[in-house]
Amino acid sequence: MKTAVMTDTNSGISIQEGKENHIFVLPMPVIIDGKEYLEEVTLSHEMLYQALNQNREVSTSQPSPAMLMDMWNEILEKGYDEIVYIPMTSGLSGSCATATGLAEDYNGKIQVVDNHRISLPLLDSVYDAEYLSENGKNALEIKEILEENAYRNDIYITLHQLKRIIKTGRITTAGAAIATVLNIKPILKIQGGKLDAFAKARGMKNCETIMIEAVKKDLAGKYAGFPKERLRLCTAGTFEKKKDELAWIQKVQDAFPEFKVQYRPLACSIACHIGTNTEGIAIDCISR
Repeated sequence: MKTAVMTDTNSGISIQEGKENHIFVLPMPVIIDGKEYLEEVTLSHEMLYQALNQNREVSTSQPSPAMLMDMWNEILEKGYDEIVYIPMTSGLSGSCATATGLAEDYNGKIQVVDNHRISLPLLDSVYDAEYLSENGKNALEIKEILEENAYRNDIYITLHQLKRIIKTGRITTAGAAIATVLNIKPILKIQGGKLDAFAKARGMKNCETIMIEAVKKDLAGKYAGFPKERLRLCTAGTFEKKKDELAWIQKVQDAFPEFKVQYRPLACSIACHIGTNTEGIAIDCISR
């Protein structure tokens, strides 16, 4: 069986990187002032950040069924027997459920993984799938392995600004005004594909310390039984300045010298909900 691996840009894998590694990447739609753009195709991070800072109307949408099936059909026409598709977590988008329904018409040739991951943990799962495929696993076997490992990931994110999260209704305008005056920043946690409030602190530096300590606690507890070679420590963000990005990477690297810390910008479809200059850190367990 010749098995293709496919994901979307929420994984942080660029379309070009996907081509270089035999991974098919579906660009996610972002809507700005009523006009639809596709990440990396007609929308760059810089364009999105500008729109966010101008407080324009920005929202996301899942890929259309036609767009999704066109890519599946194109992949199968290239000579692949089956596809393992790893979209963003079903906990944050309906795209996984939509894909699962559409896959029923493909007689088992499309296996949709409900991986409960997003961003860098999702990236690790995609490369897990590629490794497993190269080592003889079929699409159904890959799906089962990834879903067994799905909840072994934790993401912490600190928001620099509150105006985007106000639009989601997770914080009131009055609450945001008080937080802004006091320089209080929220820390959010994504675990198992669900976004929840985790903590709050005054100033970004204090938030950084809380996130780092949270990961240290996870390593000492939840991930204590896993060999270090199966654990990945990642950073992410929506930084507008390179120096701020490098400073965050270095701070995490200094806190965890035993890991090789990687960084990816958060996908546009994530950034539009949390705004610019956010900082994130994640710990996850890989399957390979």
